[in-house]
Amino acid sequence: MGGCLWAVAELSPDVVLMDLRMPQMDGIEATRRLVASGSQARVLVLTTFDLDSLVYEAMQAGASGFLLKDSPRDQMLGALRMVARGDAVLSPSLTKRLIQRYVAAPPPATGIPRELAELSERELEVFALLARGASNTEIAAKLFLSQATVKTHVARILGKLDVRDRVQCVVLAYETGYLVPGPNRQD
Repeated sequence: MGGCLWAVAELSPDVVLMDLRMPQMDGIEATRRLVASGSQARVLVLTTFDLDSLVYEAMQAGASGFLLKDSPRDQMLGALRMVARGDAVLSPSLTKRLIQRYVAAPPPATGIPRELAELSERELEVFALLARGASNTEIAAKLFLSQATVKTHVARILGKLDVRDRVQCVVLAYETGYLVPGPNRQD
């Protein structure tokens, strides 16, 4: 895998397709090392295994997407484009299972989780929409802001929370209980 990390550093791709099963190092560790190296490449995990634990580990390691290898070609191409834009992608079957699990979880605690305490009120509004998958254009329209202002807020949020991208914001929003899927939305 060292050769692959070297190739990413040398070629600077926008997206790396990562298999979880590799001979010298698994894809989760490779993703972790790629992110730790400071690479700007986004990681799209392709695997035959749709275990929730692998999805969670891959996202925690910094992956921006997770698809099954038997996904239709157009779905894979769309996922590549989305990940390259900085969006998050999960296989539809995984998304359904994860949403069912979150809906079954207890509602979020009241108040702002300590992990989000540094965010201003406006940044929390942007964060909530961002974590629900809204684009900058959609956030700007909903909050009556310019797209440039939204981009500034998103950059500040990523910096204050010390997260790599929008995917990590989604993970943090749900891990902290700030957001839950379904009717109990805080936005």
